Amino acid sequence: MTVKEYVAFRKETLRQEASAFAVPPTLVIIQANDNPASDAYIRGKLKDSEELGFKAELWKFPPTISQEDLLKEIDKANADPLVDGLIVQLPLPPHINEDVIKKAVDPKKDVDGFHPETSFEPCTPKGICDYLGHEGFVFRGANAVVLGRSNIVGKPMAHMLLKRDCTVTVLHSKTSLEDQKFYIGHADLIIAAIGRNAYLDGRFEYKKSAFIVDVGINRGEDGKLHGDAIPDLPVALQTPVPGGVGLLTRIALMENLMVAAKNR
Repeated sequence: MTVKEYVAFRKETLRQEASAFAVPPTLVIIQANDNPASDAYIRGKLKDSEELGFKAELWKFPPTISQEDLLKEIDKANADPLVDGLIVQLPLPPHINEDVIKKAVDPKKDVDGFHPETSFEPCTPKGICDYLGHEGFVFRGANAVVLGRSNIVGKPMAHMLLKRDCTVTVLHSKTSLEDQKFYIGHADLIIAAIGRNAYLDGRFEYKKSAFIVDVGINRGEDGKLHGDAIPDLPVALQTPVPGGVGLLTRIALMENLMVAAKNR
């Protein structure tokens, strides 16, 4: 099943579940930036919510808002019993401490999965693992390579794969090319998340049974979006860019919101 087919299938399930709610699952998105990428992400989240019969509100504030005032807005959403999920859209203005803001969100409403005490898994790793499981990937004992060690994707992805009993190797800018070739050549699963256009290419050998998940989104010289891997590598499954991990992240968020609403 392609990513788009899988997401459509999951959306239909969520739509049916939402129809049984007297008060629909409700999401509040707090934004304090003028970032075009954030605007695009938020439009996608609002669109998904509308399609599913959920309720989503955008609370947008100027980037000049003080940390104290932003915390007050978070407290309002935390205190509202009809708000099931709360997201503070990143990035934040430089005068606001990101860690303080993440910890201010009620863990029961932290559908992004950022609070240290939250029960929700971060959306990108969760979306990836859910899709892989649906496609029959067996995590236990599998050799998994995570290419990249960012706090947003690489590290939480590696942690989640460890929880699912994979043998995990994290490759990064200081890993020699020789070692990269060795680990990639033995990998059952490769998560490419380094933000380098077409990094996974013909230099490497791949297991024919391998799964490649391409998290990279890179603007090419042709003006189009490209992944960290060249298309159509000789593997069992490879997610596309665009139309891949972004969709999985968004459906994982909606699934976390549904769980929060059921816990209401």
